[in-house]
Amino acid sequence: MSAPPPSPPPQPPPPTLVQPAPRKPAPRRRLWWHQLIFGLWYRPVEVLDEARDRSAWSAAVMLSLLSGGIGVLSVDAFHTQWAVDHAAALKLLGLGEAGVLAASLVLGSVAHAIARTLGGIGRFAPTASLFIVLFWVTDLPRMAIAAWLPTDATFVQAATWTTWGFGYVLAVLLIRGQHHLSTGKSAAAVSVQMLAALALLRLGPVR
Repeated sequence: MSAPPPSPPPQPPPPTLVQPAPRKPAPRRRLWWHQLIFGLWYRPVEVLDEARDRSAWSAAVMLSLLSGGIGVLSVDAFHTQWAVDHAAALKLLGLGEAGVLAASLVLGSVAHAIARTLGGIGRFAPTASLFIVLFWVTDLPRMAIAAWLPTDATFVQAATWTTWGFGYVLAVLLIRGQHHLSTGKSAAAVSVQMLAALALLRLGPVR
């Protein structure tokens, strides 16, 4: 008994003039400033990955002003001036806020410039703004403690080194992700400004 003839191969569908529309990539969800600020503490790697190539100027300005205000209010000279002349004390507060804001922009700009010099390919706005955010986010606990305790107290010094080390690690991760640099080059890109901040802002006497 002979085998049945093989069935013919399936025919392709007839051509059509209507082509399916290409699928658009799903839009990235918005990263709110509070998610960025608090997320840097309990899930920093994921937050920095979500924040890649995004600017965070609003959070950077807010944190700079908040940190500047805490820093000025914790200085004895402000309280002395406030007891004598409220207007002059408020002017001192405004100058302090402006100085911290300008210094923050310089820190972020230097980090971006050094990263580009070392071969990085990241953009200015995301690098500078996110650097400012993580810098002040990690320093706020130390500032809050130093506002009530002497700067040379053991607890304040421990908080200083802990928050500075955590901020340094986050800065390295930021530059590595934004500029696609190696860990060594990323560490070099943030070393100058982080060491300067440690010497001038965190370990130096502010009272």
